[in-house]
Amino acid sequence: MSKPVPIYCQSLRTLLRIALHSVFLASALTATVAHADEYTDVNQLVRSGQLSQAMTKADQYLAVKPRDPQMRFLKGVIQTQAGQSADAVATFSDITKDYPELPEPYNNLAALYATQNQFDKARAALEMAIRTNPSYARAHENLGDVYAKLASQAYSKALQLDSKNTSVQPKLNIISRLFALETKDLSSDQSAPANTTATAVMKKVEKPGSIVQKTNGG
Repeated sequence: MSKPVPIYCQSLRTLLRIALHSVFLASALTATVAHADEYTDVNQLVRSGQLSQAMTKADQYLAVKPRDPQMRFLKGVIQTQAGQSADAVATFSDITKDYPELPEPYNNLAALYATQNQFDKARAALEMAIRTNPSYARAHENLGDVYAKLASQAYSKALQLDSKNTSVQPKLNIISRLFALETKDLSSDQSAPANTTATAVMKKVEKPGSIVQKTNGG
């Protein structure tokens, strides 16, 4: 018959477990704060226009955690602002493949497609963003802009094929005025996101750091 374990041994083991658990929690909290600091540093560099330094810090972070969606998203923002559109498209596309549940990369990918006049691709990306998050207001508005631009192209083609069709030009004028007004509003909006595109169509992209990390990168 085995001897009962002394009470002080049980207490010691309990205290040891609590101590180890506390150490684990402290380490986890420290790591979370460290990650937050890294994101904050990169965000601040991006907002201050120090894109080279921001890219260096992002690459250093991703060398350790290459799948981290937040930092990869920030890297795409940096590439967008630096005029590296092809690289930014690749970055956001890869995020949508690895984390299809995140709507923000689809939105920014659509913004890039729109600046390249690839409106069908932009529409598809925005529809994916909305399918992922039906409450994503920014994607809904951007999709409306894309539909308007596609309508403008269709009306222009119709007018080219039939210049005598008097019903087309008024519709085309309405859409043209709409985008002219949006361009004016955008240029005077001091609170526009730092990575807003220069064109009226698809002007609303995600701010650096606005993506929510829903999965564990590693």
